[in-house]
Amino acid sequence: MENNFEREIKMGHTGHTGTARSQAQKIPSGQILLEGELIVPVSASGVVLFAHGSGSSRHSPRNQFVARAIREAGVGTLLFDLLTREEEAVDMSTRQLRFDIGLLAERLVDATNWVKKQPDTSHLRVGYFGSSTGGAAALVAAASVSEEVGAVVSRGGRPDLAGDALPEVKAPTLLIVGGLDYPVIKMNEDAHRQLRCEKELKIVQGATHLFEEPGTLEEVAHLAADWFQRKLHSNVVAENRHRR
Repeated sequence: MENNFEREIKMGHTGHTGTARSQAQKIPSGQILLEGELIVPVSASGVVLFAHGSGSSRHSPRNQFVARAIREAGVGTLLFDLLTREEEAVDMSTRQLRFDIGLLAERLVDATNWVKKQPDTSHLRVGYFGSSTGGAAALVAAASVSEEVGAVVSRGGRPDLAGDALPEVKAPTLLIVGGLDYPVIKMNEDAHRQLRCEKELKIVQGATHLFEEPGTLEEVAHLAADWFQRKLHSNVVAENRHRR
């Protein structure tokens, strides 16, 4: 019998059809619990943690759209709130916590450690998908737990806010920016030069910061799903060879 905490979800038509279990989760971070939803397809090659940006949440339609594409590529997803409801209420008026990259990155690391302790995901390599200020948090977290992270994607991100962490990132990193998002393009170009890992910068033509123009978010989803499918799978293959 289905309930609000577990339900069976039929996956897409990309060769990874099967059943994935969706579970509402409480993720510990210090003295608080963060709310999230973990969905892992059968035979997943990895799991992607989402770090949303300014004033957003795990319910963001854009991140939900991208997450579906990633799962159809055979990779699990964890969408969770980086702030508690009380913190979100404060941030709506002060707009300070969304720019506290250290705090957001710390919570992303805590979520990563939680994922690595779960029976269904402990064997999977982790990827990060960050948007806006969440892009900076993803890069700072990736630099902090480099051995656990196999790939990073930033959508319309602020990688400039990652600062000194940029040269320390080891995971293959894809920066995606809208072609009409001129200030953010410059920020991403500067960050791209500072990254020393495998890296790519993709400009989605005709897109503004939120990728609301027709077809632009679909391109983001395709780019992200392909990146995670290739990079997390290649990490799994390399680890299996090393074990032999």
